[in-house]
Amino acid sequence: MESVEQRWYDDPQRDAVAEEDIAEVESVKEEKIYVASYAKLMWWRFLRHRLAVISAVVVVLLYGVAAFAEFVAPYLPEETFARYKLAPPTRIHFIDNEGRLRRPFVYLTERERDPKTLRTTYVEDRTTMYPIRFFVKGPGYQMWGRWPMERHLFGIDADREEQGVFLLGADRLGRDLFSRMAYGARISLTIGLVSITISLVLGIALGGISGYYGGVIDNLIQRTIELVRSIPEIPLIMGLAAALPANWPVIRLYFGVTLVLSLIGWTGLARVVRGRFLSLREEDFVMAARLLGSSQSRVIFRHMVPSFMSHIIASLTLSIPAIILAETGLSFIGLGLRAPAISWGVLLQEAQNVRSVALAPWVLSPGLAVVLTVLAFNFLGDGIRDAADPYAK
Repeated sequence: MESVEQRWYDDPQRDAVAEEDIAEVESVKEEKIYVASYAKLMWWRFLRHRLAVISAVVVVLLYGVAAFAEFVAPYLPEETFARYKLAPPTRIHFIDNEGRLRRPFVYLTERERDPKTLRTTYVEDRTTMYPIRFFVKGPGYQMWGRWPMERHLFGIDADREEQGVFLLGADRLGRDLFSRMAYGARISLTIGLVSITISLVLGIALGGISGYYGGVIDNLIQRTIELVRSIPEIPLIMGLAAALPANWPVIRLYFGVTLVLSLIGWTGLARVVRGRFLSLREEDFVMAARLLGSSQSRVIFRHMVPSFMSHIIASLTLSIPAIILAETGLSFIGLGLRAPAISWGVLLQEAQNVRSVALAPWVLSPGLAVVLTVLAFNFLGDGIRDAADPYAK
């Protein structure tokens, strides 16, 4: 006897019904698009950019590590392990010697010296295992300088003299590189946000005044921008950074470097804002706001700036990697942040020694963090730039 599924499959009306269902679904989708707000259209367009979405997740994770560095790092940044100087990354195992699956663990690492080359090597003692635990008690710290805590995201139940877990290896003083990179992310990532914020304020304020009022003010601001942009950027940044006193404390030096990078980076945004203001100040909605008695500041910041804020956000997102690279480069050559400050550029100073790089290539790990951050911000900026114009095909 013929089954119900077979009769439906042989039904000549099946294709017509399916096409009608598909057309109905498509019409519902089109109606949603027609009535959707601009912000929702941007969000839908951004979600279609897979690489931008992944980059956004990476950026959020990086800033999460920076915000909770004390909790994420298994050790304090200045905590040293005398037995593990320039130790390689600790291998994490899941299968023991008998082939059984276990929770993540590490073996006891012993230090040995090659009798011929006198080079220090580290070998695993597979008779002693240390399971990796989460939310373990470790060295005490103060979360954000306020609340004393002892819990860390992960670690092992072993004294510092016995064994340590180094996800990215140790430096020449025996300090955990992963912990120092987590603390360094706080400076390297926030310096881009602070610098871009200052550049945003200067660029919108001066560029808006220049484009809105014109005349003598426009000429004065534009000549200032041309003067700043006529000087080679890299020598200018290096000269201003070198002028900062070397004996300044870390906080003052941090804001000094941030201010130097901001004073150089606002000119490009100011040019963009000026051009947009020149084209918008004669638009109908701007004239309507003026006729209704709106103040000039309200016309600028309530009507004109929001009309191209999406482009500004995309531009700033693409500018943050340049700030991070500039700070890393300045700190690497000794003109930016200096020890005891911890940033990715300061950590990369270990890589200036060719011998250290040859024997311990894991000291270049901060450079990989910089590359990952720059790529993530670039892809995220591309996605935001595409989403800023949701009507484009």
